[in-house]
Amino acid sequence: QVQLVESGGGLVQAGGSLRLSCAASGSTFSIIYMGWYRQAPGKQRELVATITNVGNTNYADSVKGRFTISRDNAKNTVNLQMNSLEPEDTAVYYCNAVQIDDGHAYGYWGQGTQVTVSS
Repeated sequence: QVQLVESGGGLVQAGGSLRLSCAASGSTFSIIYMGWYRQAPGKQRELVATITNVGNTNYADSVKGRFTISRDNAKNTVNLQMNSLEPEDTAVYYCNAVQIDDGHAYGYWGQGTQVTVSS
């Protein structure tokens, strides 16, 4: 089992920056993949950025060049630095982790943190 706790959301004006953090606890040794997803009102949850345990990253086209995902394996945290925020980035942001245990993959979600970008 893995528990995820997000922090760092809030209200910011367009063009501003926010940094989200996610702390993992529990069976963190077998986490191979962590990432951030977001869900805006009336929309499906979508991928924002992911990072593997060896540092390979992947970004949604809409955030490339503006967002940076990073991971501290020693502290079991994943961060999302969000710059040049746009009103379209307004959503609840969820931390995700994928764990491999006994040959099976298990996904875990945090409770979400609200990001609101005003125009």
